[in-house]
Parts: sequence; structure tokens; C-alpha cells
Amino acid sequence: MCGMPQQPPVRSTATRPTRPDASMSLLNNVMDHSLDDGYAEAAARKQAEGTSGMPKTVRAKLGLAAGLVLAALVVTVGAAEARISAPVVAKEREELIDRIEQETAVADELEDTVDSLRDEVGDRQREALKTGGGDDQGDLVGILSGAVEVHGPGIKLVVNDAKEASQGGDGDPRETSGFSDTGRVRDRDMQRVVNGLWESGAEAISINGQRLTALSAIRAAGDAILVDNKPLAPPYTVLAVGDGKRLSTRFQNSPDGLYLHALHENFDIRTGISVEDDVKVPAAPSVIVRTAEPSTEKGTS
Repeated sequence: MCGMPQQPPVRSTATRPTRPDASMSLLNNVMDHSLDDGYAEAAARKQAEGTSGMPKTVRAKLGLAAGLVLAALVVTVGAAEARISAPVVAKEREELIDRIEQETAVADELEDTVDSLRDEVGDRQREALKTGGGDDQGDLVGILSGAVEVHGPGIKLVVNDAKEASQGGDGDPRETSGFSDTGRVRDRDMQRVVNGLWESGAEAISINGQRLTALSAIRAAGDAILVDNKPLAPPYTVLAVGDGKRLSTRFQNSPDGLYLHALHENFDIRTGISVEDDVKVPAAPSVIVRTAEPSTEKGTS
């Protein structure tokens, strides 16, 4: 009788459950062996030799205690000094602030005094240029010298930089890209404009409210245009008192007017001129009075 063939034992295919942190083997190894092997060997060697832990001898213990007491003393003294010096520093700071405020108040008072004296001197200078009694000659001298305010018919001329002209510092003319920018109005341009207006018959001229006289200077400081050392910012508004239509025509046909037109055509500098029925030109803030007397000495041949 033949027996049935035996079936091979069935091997279980069930897999062993894996650790939840199996994918974190590197982190587990670091956590389990936080101390380097070299440090662990050194610690074990010291423990075996009996050199680890607190000092064994009385002398060593006294030295350690003395060191700790000295360190505590240094920290305590430093904290006490800091606590003592803090009020002194605060008091010195308050005294310095008080001195600054006092000196600032004194400077403000002196500045007000200077302004008052300057106005008084200006008034007396204007009076010195007048002969009084409505003398036409005295009025003419006051107008020509810039000692009195003038208003009447005239022209308004506005000169401005090109739109593409770069400006730095939020439009501050003193902080710009430099003289290489040909789209900016220069001091020499305003000099020619003013000279052209004088030659065309203007009786009184101001730029941005700054009265021009025979002694006025138009200069440059960096990219800023100065009129009598006062910086002006574009656009530059020029007011000129005179026969409006005649003054406008003569200026635009003059070499200086043609020069201004060329600046507009070649460098896009913006200009505009209009005839006004009444323009007001203020008096000069300061008028220098000079007198001359004939010499009594006879010349030698």
C-alpha cells in the first residue's frame, strides 16, 4: 500500500513587526551613544586611577574653596561698583542735557538778536538811499539799488530742469548726479537770463523771491544755484518789472533769449514766459551802502 506523498512544511510568510523608529536609526544611535568613546575611556581611566571627583586631600579642598570665595568676591565687588556708579552716570547725563538745552536757548536768543539787528540795519540803509519828500531822484535810487519793494507791469519767466534730469536726496539740488547731466539748469544759464533781462529794459528782477541788485552774485555750490549765497531749488521763477510786451519781445530776440531757446531745443530744459499786468519784486534783504568823496590831494605830474 502506497502512502500519500508528504507535503513539505509550509513556511510562514508572516513578517516580524518592525520598530516604529526603525527609520530613525541614526538619531537613535546618537541618543544611545551621546558620549564619545574617547571621552568615555578617559572618564573610566580617571575613575580607575582615583583621580576623578572632588579633591581628596585637605590642602586641595582648601585651595578649591579659596578659589570659589575669590570668584564670588570679584563678582560681588563688580556688582556693587556698578550699582554705585549708575546714579553718578545718570546725574552726569542729566547735567549734560541741561547744559545743551541752556546753550541752545542762548544760541536761539542770539540768532533772534542778529535777525532783528539785520532788519534794523536794512531799514536804515533804505532810508539812507532816500532823500525824502517824494523826490523822484531818491525813489529812483531806491529802486535801482533794490532798497525798496517794486511792483508794476512786467514778465514772468520760469526756467526748469528737463524732465529726465536726475535729482538725488528727494529733489535736493545739492545731492545730484553731477555736472555731467546736461538737462539741469546751471548758474551760468541763469546769469545769461538775468543779464539779458537787464539789457532788455528790466527795472527790477527777482529769482524765487530773491531780489537782485547791482552787487548780486549768481554762483554754484555743487549742483545748487546760489543767489547772494542763498541756495535756490528749481523751478526758477524770474520776475522782471518793466514794459511787459516790449520787455518780452526784446528779451526773446536777444542773444541771451536765443541761448535759452537753444537750451530748450537741445537739452529739453523747460521754459515759459508770460506778460503780466502786475508783478511784485521784494526789496533786497540787505543793501550795502557805499559813499565816495572827492580826493582833496592834487595829483603829481
